[in-house]
Amino acid sequence: MSPLQPVRKAAIIGAGQMGLGIAYVSAVHAKIPITIHDPSSSVLSSALDRYKTLLSRDVSKSRLTQEEADEALGKFRTVQGDGSGEGPGEALKDDVDLVIEAIPEIPDLKLGLFKRLGRLLPPSTILGSNTSSISITKLSASAGLALGDGDARRQSSERVIGIHYFNPVPQMRLVEIIPALQTSQDTIERAKAFGIACKKEVTTSADSPGFIANAILMPMINEAILVLEKGIATAKDIDTTFRLGMSHPMGPLTLADLIGLDTCLSIQRVLHNETGDSKYRPSGLLVRMVDAGWVGKKGGKGFYEYDAKGNKIE
Repeated sequence: MSPLQPVRKAAIIGAGQMGLGIAYVSAVHAKIPITIHDPSSSVLSSALDRYKTLLSRDVSKSRLTQEEADEALGKFRTVQGDGSGEGPGEALKDDVDLVIEAIPEIPDLKLGLFKRLGRLLPPSTILGSNTSSISITKLSASAGLALGDGDARRQSSERVIGIHYFNPVPQMRLVEIIPALQTSQDTIERAKAFGIACKKEVTTSADSPGFIANAILMPMINEAILVLEKGIATAKDIDTTFRLGMSHPMGPLTLADLIGLDTCLSIQRVLHNETGDSKYRPSGLLVRMVDAGWVGKKGGKGFYEYDAKGNKIE
């Protein structure tokens, strides 16, 4: 058996909270150069500022030396654009061993991106998705669409895999690996090795809606919202019950605010559409809150209110 090709250089598409976190653990722990791509210059500027803040915090807590932080800063580069060469911005280069997309949880956006990346990058480049719920098999098929039939299409589909990190990425110790039906064993092993290099525990899930985590988590969050919507208990009492009665580090409504209510809604809609199971149908309150722009911690208001630094206002 030939040795696995290690990931020596990677790119992240999407410079939001998840994309930045993945870039951070890639540079700090896996110690590889990272480019992070996003169409928005302001989002990229904010990501760089947050990256520096994370490095400073870890130095202050003796998790990193200043030398290690300086090295990690030198491995981080921002590029405006989606990395596929569509529109303004620099296209990804052939020397990238791994691409992980962390764009919004909208199927058409992800499918379109994988189709472009499948055409742009060689079969040796792993195409990873941080999706929480969208079918990896569909993304894999999309990566081969632009290549006609035969070996080129098959090889492009074989290098697609789910690499699902958890928020906040620098603190959460888990990554879910989700192979598509088409994914090669070589791609699976390389993705697992990269997760371990990022100092994560690795679990593997079949490509089933929601995988392991969200197939269980999203119905729980939705039930908590329904309990609130029905007036059975306050948000604080629901969360306190889970923290103190079930030893959860935070309650389901606080967790929903952290994930982002818009993201929770998108995941639940995908799960409901994919399965037709009513347990995944989002509550009316969640829909209305997202319509109101109350998307959780990142927006300053969700089930709780937050100050400019993201601290919960009691």
